[in-house]
Amino acid sequence: MTQAVAQTIHRDPALVYWVLFPITVVMIMTGILRHYATVLMQSAPKKLDAKGTREQRSLLRGINLRINASVISPQSFQARKAYFVSSCHSGAFLKEPENRGKPPPNPMTDPAGMEAMMGMMRGNMAMMIPQTLIMSWINAFFSGFIIMKLPFPLTIRFKSMLQSGVATQDLDVRWVSSLSWYFLNLFGLQSVFTFILGDDNAANQMAQQMAQMNPAAAASLFQPGQDPDKLFLSEAENVEVLEHKWILDGVEGRLLKDLA
Repeated sequence: MTQAVAQTIHRDPALVYWVLFPITVVMIMTGILRHYATVLMQSAPKKLDAKGTREQRSLLRGINLRINASVISPQSFQARKAYFVSSCHSGAFLKEPENRGKPPPNPMTDPAGMEAMMGMMRGNMAMMIPQTLIMSWINAFFSGFIIMKLPFPLTIRFKSMLQSGVATQDLDVRWVSSLSWYFLNLFGLQSVFTFILGDDNAANQMAQQMAQMNPAAAASLFQPGQDPDKLFLSEAENVEVLEHKWILDGVEGRLLKDLA
C-alpha cells in the first residue's frame, strides 16, 4: 500500500517571531489588563442587614438540603423538609413579608437595579472592547497567514476551527491560521491567567461561566426585578417532591456481605 504524501508548505521562519509570538503576548497582556481594569471598575459590595442575610442564606440552605439529602437519615431529612417547606409557604424567610403578591419594583427605577445593570455593562465592555480591537488588529496585519502546523493528526471537522480566514479546501487540517491561533489562545490561556493572577481572576472566562453553575452562587439569584417569594416556593416544591435515598441504608448487610 502506498502512503499518503505529506503536505509541505515552505513558510518564512520569521512568521513565528513576527506573528505567532506577538499574538500570544498581546493576548496575555490584554487579559492581565482586563483583570485589573475590571477590579478597578467594581464597586464596593453593599453590606446586607440581618433580614437580607437570612433571606439569602435560607434559600442556600434549601438548595444544600436538596443536593445533600442522601447523606442524612430519613428522620432528619423529613424534619428539615417540613420546616423548610412550611417556612417557605408562610413567608418566614422573606426580608419583606408584607410585599408578598406584589409585583417586583422596576429595575429601571430602582437604584440597586440600576447599579447592578451598570456593573454588568461595565463587565461586558471590559470583555468585548479588547477582543474586538485584537480581532481588528489581526485582520488588518496578519490576515491569511499560515503560522504553524500541529504535530498530531486531526479529523476534517477541525478545519473550520483551525483555518479561519484561509479559504482553501485542499489544505491539510493540521495547518493553523493566524485568526484561528487567536481563538485557540482565547480559550487556551485560562491556565496561564490562573497561574499569574490566581483562581479568582476576571480574565478567566471559563471560571466565570462555571461559577454560574455553582449552587453556592444562589445568593446572586436575588437580583433587582426578581421575586424572592417565587424563588422560595419553587425551591420548596423541589424539596417536597424529592425522593429521599439514604446512602447508609442497609450498610451493615452490605458490609457483612463484602466481608463474607
